Amino acid sequence: MQPHVSLLGSTLQKFEKVIVGSLVAMIAVVVLASTVDLAWMMAKDVSSPPFVLLGVGQLLDAFGLLLLVVIGVELLDIMKACLAEQTVRVEFVLEVALVAVARKVLVVEVKTASNATLAALAALLLALAGALYLYSLRRVRRNSI
Repeated sequence: MQPHVSLLGSTLQKFEKVIVGSLVAMIAVVVLASTVDLAWMMAKDVSSPPFVLLGVGQLLDAFGLLLLVVIGVELLDIMKACLAEQTVRVEFVLEVALVAVARKVLVVEVKTASNATLAALAALLLALAGALYLYSLRRVRRNSI
């Protein structure tokens, strides 16, 4: 191998580590801010009349924000695995996508969303769940051999 090709490869690896590291830091900040926002929203909603009772809209907002935090934490796991293993694990990506679509299903306004949008969300949810199931079957078979 020629020396300039090796130098280019190592430079790109360093660049990739810097980018992934900065993405991890930014995602951590967003997760922290979202968690603080969720705590503030819940404290405000629970302490306002009627006390401790939350309306449907408030619950949907809380679940939407909670799932946003979960998505952020899962993205952090993906990025940490990317840094440690120098690879992206398929099941992490599928899980994050599944949670993101599930979050969208929870927060979508059913009354105003078109039938095509609802059908597309349902199809996407089924496709991601099926892909995750098939991937887990493949992994179980591979480990049993």
